[in-house]
Amino acid sequence: MKRLQWIACMGMIWFAVSCKQKVNPETAAAATLPFYNTADFTPVWIAKTSPAYDSVHTIPAFRFTNQYGETITEKDYQGKIYVADFFFTSCPGICKQLTTHLGLVQKAFQDDNRVMLLSHSVTPDLDSVKVLQKYALAYGVQKGKWNLVTGNRDQLYTLARRSYFADEDLGEKKSAADFLHTENLLLIDTHRRIRGVYKGTSLKDVNDLISDIALLEKEN
Repeated sequence: MKRLQWIACMGMIWFAVSCKQKVNPETAAAATLPFYNTADFTPVWIAKTSPAYDSVHTIPAFRFTNQYGETITEKDYQGKIYVADFFFTSCPGICKQLTTHLGLVQKAFQDDNRVMLLSHSVTPDLDSVKVLQKYALAYGVQKGKWNLVTGNRDQLYTLARRSYFADEDLGEKKSAADFLHTENLLLIDTHRRIRGVYKGTSLKDVNDLISDIALLEKEN
């Protein structure tokens, strides 16, 4: 009887070790965040050793003005993980919820200088520096952590649609004159690549975003 118990025990140990050694590629991929290279937001996992790694979609250089009248460019986000969104201060609907939820992200990483936020006004002609400053004060926007930016409308809309794929997930082609609005929050890594897309109106998605930022920090 003892011999049978010993054989059974050894068999269980062998099985456990064997299972541990067999890594499911899908499970392994899930331990890292995907990249998003297209407007349909199809996630793709690309290894650093892959030839495709160097051609991952990247947010290009930009230049806007924040709520303090300061010029903000991609250099201010160099080496940072950041969350980007698009809003307007007079929005009667989802923008308030988006901004409130982004406040939760700010709170989660308020003492972490590796993480920043970047909110783009989609009505830059109305959202002046003074207006943005008042809005920032109302929502507890932290200086140096979270920039609300305004600027040239054409440049802003081009960046939004071509680079952040904002407003393109509806399957409709938009003209330059069409108003831009999206509830998406986009997670951008230290190399300005899109690594996550979340519904800013969903508290669950925002909590997922916070968790994914922590995961991305381990990668970087």
